[in-house]
Amino acid sequence: MPRKPKGPAKSRFVSTVVEIEGRSETRIVELPAFDPAPWTTNSTLSIVGAPVPRMDAAEKVTGRARYTADISRPSMLFAAILRAPIAHGKIRSFDATHAKTLPGVFDLIGPGDAPKKTRLFSNSITYAGQPVAAVCATSEAAAVRAIHAIVVEYDAEPFAVTFESATAPNAPKVRSTGNLYPNAPFIVARGDITAGLAAADIVIERVYHTPVALHTALEPHGAAAEWEGDRLTVWESTQGIFRVRADVARALDLPLSNVRVIKDYMGGGFGAKNSAGAHTFIAAILAKRTGRAVRCINDREGEQLDSGNRPATTQRVTIGAKKNGTLTAIRMIAEVPLGVSGWEGGPAQIYHELYACKNVHTEETFAFVNSSGMQAFRGPGYVEGAFGLESAMNELARRLHLDPLSLRRKNFTKRDPRKDRPYSGNQLPECYEQGARIFGWPPAATTNKPSAATRVRRGSGLAAQIWPTGGGPPSYAQVRINQDATIDVLAGTQDLGTGSRTILAQIAAESLGAKLETVRSIIGDTQSLPYTGNSWGSMTTASVGPAVRMAAIDVQHQLFDAAASMLNTTPDTLEARDSRIVVRDTDRSLTFAEVTAALGNVVLVGKGSRGPNPDNAAINTFGVQFAEVEVDLDTGIVRVLRIVAVHDAGRIINPLLAASQMEGGILQGLGYALFEERILDPRLGIVMNPTMHDYKIPTMMDVPMIDVSFIAGSDANANHTGARGIAEPAIIPTAPAIAAAVANAIGTELPEIPLTPWRVLAAIAATTG
Repeated sequence: MPRKPKGPAKSRFVSTVVEIEGRSETRIVELPAFDPAPWTTNSTLSIVGAPVPRMDAAEKVTGRARYTADISRPSMLFAAILRAPIAHGKIRSFDATHAKTLPGVFDLIGPGDAPKKTRLFSNSITYAGQPVAAVCATSEAAAVRAIHAIVVEYDAEPFAVTFESATAPNAPKVRSTGNLYPNAPFIVARGDITAGLAAADIVIERVYHTPVALHTALEPHGAAAEWEGDRLTVWESTQGIFRVRADVARALDLPLSNVRVIKDYMGGGFGAKNSAGAHTFIAAILAKRTGRAVRCINDREGEQLDSGNRPATTQRVTIGAKKNGTLTAIRMIAEVPLGVSGWEGGPAQIYHELYACKNVHTEETFAFVNSSGMQAFRGPGYVEGAFGLESAMNELARRLHLDPLSLRRKNFTKRDPRKDRPYSGNQLPECYEQGARIFGWPPAATTNKPSAATRVRRGSGLAAQIWPTGGGPPSYAQVRINQDATIDVLAGTQDLGTGSRTILAQIAAESLGAKLETVRSIIGDTQSLPYTGNSWGSMTTASVGPAVRMAAIDVQHQLFDAAASMLNTTPDTLEARDSRIVVRDTDRSLTFAEVTAALGNVVLVGKGSRGPNPDNAAINTFGVQFAEVEVDLDTGIVRVLRIVAVHDAGRIINPLLAASQMEGGILQGLGYALFEERILDPRLGIVMNPTMHDYKIPTMMDVPMIDVSFIAGSDANANHTGARGIAEPAIIPTAPAIAAAVANAIGTELPEIPLTPWRVLAAIAATTG
């Protein structure tokens, strides 16, 4: 008889805390079957850590990569969306009679035609750009002609599109539950803010403004849908295939097993593509009604109007400090207009986390307004908060006549001040040191007087960042060795353009001892792949990577079991490298292919899962960025000359792809600092710049010299790969670093971004006038 275990059996399922974009979630997780030994700083690795080019690079540059707009199914129809032109009101009449008769039109849906759970096509309009109807036809052009033939009459009502108008007495009601987010204001405090300010030798007060920013991914939101009986397949440009599956199943009352979501390639998401949207439901509904596949892709104006945004903020910041720079108090009061929907992802959290300060108090009030709802946008909350906090820190340094870098070093915190817990790892001081050395900080003293010919001044500035990047469960993966010794990594994750396919293949090859060229990653299909969560919050590598490593080790054990009898030894004497199994300290060996050929049709499959996060430890990525700019005093035009970025993200799996992530984030941060601002007319309630012609993002002419480096090491406390996320930390400090450099150049702070020429000229005039 088997021996009974002593004491109660240990549960396979435990709870763990996962931090996602500043939010903490408690999740139930299945304990892994075993815990691999962590890759530490001293581990000798050859594939992990190598600058391997993207495995899908050839597909992308040759045009073979298939995006959602490339999906073509037999007899496919194409959908277009009609959007409301008013900010608030009701549909008085809706006449699609003529539209239905136009050539090529197959079907049209409008108010009352969509299942209630999709929340589509309401008679009540709450923002300009809201979907009102959709048409599917034999071509995109025919569908567009048809939506323009629909006659809709509206009864416009008063609206509120600013925080001030939404919170004024007798304000128009944006939502039936009221214009304020429930439980506002959100107050988080530690210590005694009043005592902290009283103890200060200097107190500065500033008001900072950040704009509404649009994601502006090159690939707009889109989906294609096709039914086979009661089973639905959706091809979607998404950051979360399993979340889209759940959204569609819930909205259409389908079992999860009847919905398949496929995502192959995508052209950027940045947080806006985390769930199913109007385009998804429209494609699915019209496909069901017509019995044909339907593709629905936002046009560019629709994308800019109604795919989410980073909300604007007003931050009232008060900082108290001693003469030597020691912080005694930080207070921030924020006002955030969310749009018609959103969540409490405001700027406060970074104020509690980045510096050692005993007295911190933040208040955030979120208001619903008559504009498109916010969505997560790369580093949500932290990007806005960093502009306020880091700008205030730079102003404090100026007032105290201290070096801004010295001020940050002085207020470095060795523990997570928000929850009073240790960090899994924190090399921010090393980031400061390395960044200063590369950039040449402090900059050489200069009179900075413009010449008569150029009227251009140079300036330098810096800003720091923190971001929660621990990742977490649940994430599952499989590694399969085929008969010819090729290897498949199977995981239901997504590659947003970040290089996940390559990263996961590197982890599997390193763990298994295989040649990288024999490994491929198969991702993006809910029907055939094990579950992983959304690719958001800089979580994918830290969440899925450990599951892939565990699966690779599991299948290596199976391979060693098979090889041991062929080599007349025991599995514990074997090791693998370059797809060859070697008996340690001998010259006996077999290739993977020799073992799998001998096994015939026996399939070796390793399984892995992501275990719980460590208890009572803060897992964050840290960094600092330095900026150098030129400012034309006559035109107000700011030109960024160079950015030096140094970040601590644990083990860097692929430095080439990590640097690419950094460069992309920095360029988005540059756009946020200098150009990007959704302009909404407060009198009409409509967006004035809903195209890429009028909504400015950086072009190649704006790209500065970018110098990216990472602090060497491995965060073995975070997870057994030692990796943390890097995608979102890249953007967080860029705008305040650039703003600090502009202030250094012209001699005065600019408290509002973007730093457009007219704002720069106004600041110069205020200083000289």
